[in-house]
Parts: sequence; structure tokens; C-alpha cells
Amino acid sequence: MFDKFALLGFGPGGWGLALLQGAGITISIALATLPFGLALGLIVALGKRSQKTIPRWLATVYATVFRGVPELLTLYIIYFGIQVVLQEVWQRLGLPGNFSMPPFVAGMVALGVVLSAFSSEVWVGALNSIQKGQREAAAALGLSRSQAFRLIVFPQLIRVALPGLGNNWMVLLKETSLVSVITLPDIMFITTRANVTTKEPFLFFGAAMLIYLAFSLASAWGVAKLEARSNRGLAAFGGATR
Repeated sequence: MFDKFALLGFGPGGWGLALLQGAGITISIALATLPFGLALGLIVALGKRSQKTIPRWLATVYATVFRGVPELLTLYIIYFGIQVVLQEVWQRLGLPGNFSMPPFVAGMVALGVVLSAFSSEVWVGALNSIQKGQREAAAALGLSRSQAFRLIVFPQLIRVALPGLGNNWMVLLKETSLVSVITLPDIMFITTRANVTTKEPFLFFGAAMLIYLAFSLASAWGVAKLEARSNRGLAAFGGATR
């Protein structure tokens, strides 16, 4: 029994170091994807609320497509399909060698596109909660639209959107397991390879489950702290008015 657990150690024949490296890849791709996906999602949300028909239509179609297509299929399209297109462009430009998309970049783009589609709904809901009168007051003070958004709208937007964005982050953490299919050595790739080598599926997949669970618990704690911090001013204002 204890010999099996030695397979998770750092000694000879142990997979401990490989598991740590896989955990590092998992959290790295999640952290790299988060700002890209949230920023793109905010752009899509602004497009959805645009008064112009074409941006609103394009943003709606974008969100509908990438919310409806399986994440794995999106990953395959970007890693294999986009790579073929870029390789064709590469050759037409007469550039030397071949174009190859790194699996990390492909995974980040694919997960970011999916994250942007789902987070756009959170952003839209948060944008709708900001009263129109605040923008009108900012205009009356002489602030430009960009200044009003940066100084007045965006801080409130983050507070309102944070719970939904926290849920998006938790989903993203689990979806990183998909990058194992394009040979990126994340937790699932390492544990699958370890299982093939040692024939101990319960041990290694159980270890992967505990690692993901640890990430999720730490994330839930972090999001709760951020929510409490973002609501400090609101709570103080409410307390002062009572």
C-alpha cells in the first residue's frame, strides 16, 4: 500500500516533481488566459450594448457561437485549423521554415475565447446596473467618455461583476485540463502518462483531483477576500447612513 504512495514522492521512480511541474503549467495557463479572456469579454459586452447595429450584431454572434461550441472543439479549431491557415500565409509570404503554434499559446487563445464569450454576459449585466445618471453627471463635469468609464464606471463595474467573474475563473481552472490533448504537460497530461506507466489510475487521478480541489478552494478564498475588499466602501457608506 505504502509502496504505491511512494510513486507520488520525489525519490527514484516517483512522479512528485512531474506533478508539481504539471500543476505549475495548469495555473500558469489559467493566469495567462484570465486577463486576455476578461478584457476581450468586456469588449464584446460593450459591443453588445452599442447603439450601432453592426458592432452589436457581431458581438452577439461571437458570444452565441463560442458559448454554444464545445470547448474541446474550439481548442482543436485554433490549434489545428488556425495553424494550417497561418502556415499557408507563412509559405505565401516566402518566409523560411514552417510556422508552428506553441501548445501553450493555442491553449491560452482557445480558453480565452471561450472565457470572453461567457464573461461578456457578466459584464453586460454589470454595465446594465450602472445608472445612466452617473454618466450624465460625468459629462456635466467635463469628463470625456473614456475618463468617465475609467474613473466612474469601471470601479463600480468590477464590484458588481466580481462574483460572476469569480465563477468564470473557477470554470476556467477546470477547463485547463483540456490542453492535455494538445500535448501540453499540465496536470492531466502528467497523471495520464503516469497511469499508463504504472497502471495506478486511482492513485494518480485521485492526486489530480486533490490538486484541482486545492486550486479551487484557494480561488474561492481569494475571490471572497476580493469581494469583501471591493464592498468595504459600500458597507461603510451604508453604515454611516443608518
